[in-house]
Amino acid sequence: MASWLNLSADDGHEFSAYYSESASTPSKGRVVVVQEVFGVNQHIRDVCDRFSQNGYDALAPSLFDRLEPGVQLGYSAEDVDKGRDLRSRLDWNDALNDTLASISYLAQSGPVAVVGFCYGGAIAWLAASTSHARMAVCYYGSYIHKFRDQHPQCPALLHFGARDPMIPRENVEDIRAENTEANPDICIYPDAGHGFNCDYRDSFHGPSAELAWQRTLDFLSQNFTRA
Repeated sequence: MASWLNLSADDGHEFSAYYSESASTPSKGRVVVVQEVFGVNQHIRDVCDRFSQNGYDALAPSLFDRLEPGVQLGYSAEDVDKGRDLRSRLDWNDALNDTLASISYLAQSGPVAVVGFCYGGAIAWLAASTSHARMAVCYYGSYIHKFRDQHPQCPALLHFGARDPMIPRENVEDIRAENTEANPDICIYPDAGHGFNCDYRDSFHGPSAELAWQRTLDFLSQNFTRA
């Protein structure tokens, strides 16, 4: 069952979040899903629903509510430009704080994972460097390289496409070299580009998406068992 919630960050900012409740009782765990620059659009809601169908409570905060409530963009050139503009105007700390508030909301029921895509992949990485997230999965996080010195304090799984023009292979290796102690699990998909998980985009690559999804589910299962 899915619904929209109203949550508050620690600075008093109120924002909406899409919540998809686990199809099983009790749930296997709790997941905060962090948006791309397109807002909590159909793809992100689909991801939440897939998690719920697999037994997880999933919550996706609308990070752009700080600038423009209810942003849900598609993948046209105009939408890409708008999403990038919103991302450039949203302070990273504000986006992180709204994500941490979402984690705290779900943490009332137990440990929480954070799973982010592109822009959200970097925010998931930052959340992993705090004590809030108990595990993190980052899909093609374009800005992780920028924050590679913010080391995860929990298990982390990173998915990258080898054909991603936005994330050069040397950036991935920089992330690996900078985080030898945290040792995130880095998976590279030879035939995938950027956004390979999103079946609304031309860059969707089904085999890579399914493999990454199974690895994500396995990672969550293993780490929730240990949490």
